[in-house]
Amino acid sequence: MIEKNFDIPFIADLALREKQIQQNYRPIIAVHKWFARRPGTLFRGLLLSEFLEKPLHESFYRANSLKGIKVADPFMGGGTPLIEANRLGCEIAGFDINPMAYWIVKQEIEHLDLDAYLLAAISLREQLEKEIGHLYRTGCVFCGNEDAHVKYFLWVKTIACQKCSKPIDLFPGYLLASDARHPKNVFLCHACGQLTETSDRKKPGDCRHCGARILTAGPAKRSRCECPDCKTINIFPNKLLGAPRHRLFALEYHCPACKEHHTGRFFKIPDTQDLVKADQAEERWAKTPASYVPDDEIPSGDETNRLHRWGYGHYREMFNARQLLGLELSAQRITRIANERVRNSLATNLSDLLRYQNMLCRYDTMALKSLDIFSVHGFPVGLVQCESNFLGIVDPKKRICIGSGGWANIIEKFRKAKAYCDNPFEIRHPGGKKEIVPIKGEWIGDDPNGKHRAERRSVALCCKDAAQIELPPLSLDAVLTDPPYFGNVQYAELMDFCYVWLRRLIRTEPDAFAVLSTRNPQELTGNEDMGRGLDHFAQGLSSVFQKMAIALKPGSPLVFTYHHNNLAAYYPIAIAILDAGLTCSATLPCPAEMGASIHINGTGSSIIDTVFVCRSTGMVPRKWLADSIGGIAELVNEDLAKLRSGNVKPTPGDMRCIAHGHLIRLAIWTLRKNWDKNADINKRLLAVSSWISGFGGWAEIERRLLKPQDAFHDAPLFAVREPSEKYGVFYDEISF
Repeated sequence: MIEKNFDIPFIADLALREKQIQQNYRPIIAVHKWFARRPGTLFRGLLLSEFLEKPLHESFYRANSLKGIKVADPFMGGGTPLIEANRLGCEIAGFDINPMAYWIVKQEIEHLDLDAYLLAAISLREQLEKEIGHLYRTGCVFCGNEDAHVKYFLWVKTIACQKCSKPIDLFPGYLLASDARHPKNVFLCHACGQLTETSDRKKPGDCRHCGARILTAGPAKRSRCECPDCKTINIFPNKLLGAPRHRLFALEYHCPACKEHHTGRFFKIPDTQDLVKADQAEERWAKTPASYVPDDEIPSGDETNRLHRWGYGHYREMFNARQLLGLELSAQRITRIANERVRNSLATNLSDLLRYQNMLCRYDTMALKSLDIFSVHGFPVGLVQCESNFLGIVDPKKRICIGSGGWANIIEKFRKAKAYCDNPFEIRHPGGKKEIVPIKGEWIGDDPNGKHRAERRSVALCCKDAAQIELPPLSLDAVLTDPPYFGNVQYAELMDFCYVWLRRLIRTEPDAFAVLSTRNPQELTGNEDMGRGLDHFAQGLSSVFQKMAIALKPGSPLVFTYHHNNLAAYYPIAIAILDAGLTCSATLPCPAEMGASIHINGTGSSIIDTVFVCRSTGMVPRKWLADSIGGIAELVNEDLAKLRSGNVKPTPGDMRCIAHGHLIRLAIWTLRKNWDKNADINKRLLAVSSWISGFGGWAEIERRLLKPQDAFHDAPLFAVREPSEKYGVFYDEISF
């Protein structure tokens, strides 16, 4: 069982490594973008710990079969728990209220004839190349080759001066590319619009074309910009003016003719032909009937209101003409494909492509690549936007993609994702070296590949609120999930950006794609615009947990991951577990995020999840039932030591979240005997809050924690896995 067999240092080390480059450890996540995916290594570890008696480090790198085990996930999101359970041979049932989540998991797990997919995908890209490939060609400024490939078109937002009506470029700065991945820094001259390369980023000197002093800071800052002609201060954005306008000011391109003897990247300002091609795209798009480009309005929301402030009223306004043309032509060809699963796969690819093919993408001046629209889990409206090559660029010799954000990139990512389904692997690092370990005998899917494997697996996915489903009582061996986090990113608002396109392409899912938006009043996230508060979150979570508890066999685990900076956001967790008649038998720490992620870097947020293990009956070590703040601090110190043994360096935010998990576990243990699940929701919230207030909170625990230099993070690993009696022994147990 998990409480005895789960190896925190072992899994923490793997999970931390996975989250740095998750697509390398679990290529299947590249099927389509989803948010905050938890490490697959964590859920593999949980399943093996629960259902096998072997030490986890022995079973993890071997093929295992849990055939006959039934696992459910009521909040399947990106599908990680279900994928790991399916890979081990479990029967799975997954539910999600969001149709995009349902569709993504369906595409991840469904068997696909990879050869048929690649044939169709390559054919699609070749057809697009013939029709619009010329729109992504440019002349090389070094060798004169007119067939160089544009990697990225760079656009700046413009406004008309409110006084003199002349156009103003809203440049926040003039650095185009830093010298991190290019020999020199590249600046745009504010005076003549030409590019100058310089070694000194802080003192770039003069423009080599016109002699004007190169400026680093642009005129647009704090929503104000001075008109260079009449000196009027203009305010932006102004939603009354409609969607923003853009001006093409630079390109990064790839010239295969002179790349071998060229140092660094290729940059240029647009020439006459580049501008003509942009105009040609506008003209052709104006004449193209839009059968698949959505005309949906952007509804109000916590995230979408930012778009409204910039004048975006419809989703189609977030794309330029060249992008819309490519997307429409792609959709037309995809819908003609006869093979249903291949057609659906390419429709999914187009949906994923959208996040790179829009006019909210930004250009990373350090990494020199496009940042997709969801890189910060929101709708960031920048002043300089990046348009990627729609087709993608492939090096014919090395057969690798050059640049990002095109069809070639999406196809290759998807190929690797589905190939992983047939041949999953794990990665280990003996002696610091990376080693890929094939796990032969395991596979992901409803049907396996190969003519001689007739086995089918039970895969039941449903686009429905898990609180409304009816599972047979006592039918599940485990529930594993990653539930919504109160106040988290508005996934539905973001996924509507893809959904309004995808629902026009999918013919086989009339129920899931009937709604106009993925937003739902019952979605369990905090949302000011929809009036969803902590009470809504608690009630919704409770309803789902109660359904799952009825379906679980006696003593079988309901396991979920959770972390939040605010202790009050944990109160609904306690209510849901208590309402379901369960007891929290363990809280275990595990890395769940990448600390360098753009959306959390520098925010003080925790990267450590608490894994809550809950059961209707079982045993719990007496040592875990701390009766004082000092006792909790001791447990937190033990968890921190195990994490450090797994090469994790916990931050103060991590420590706080670990402590929150223990506080909630103890609150559940104490309140369970007299709990009234029929009491008013605010009364139940108050009961949890009052108990924790009386017991003591994070501030008191923090004072008792060991500092890293005092902890036993340098102790031998066995000393952490089998601690002394002071740090808890399992034979002294209390039943519940």
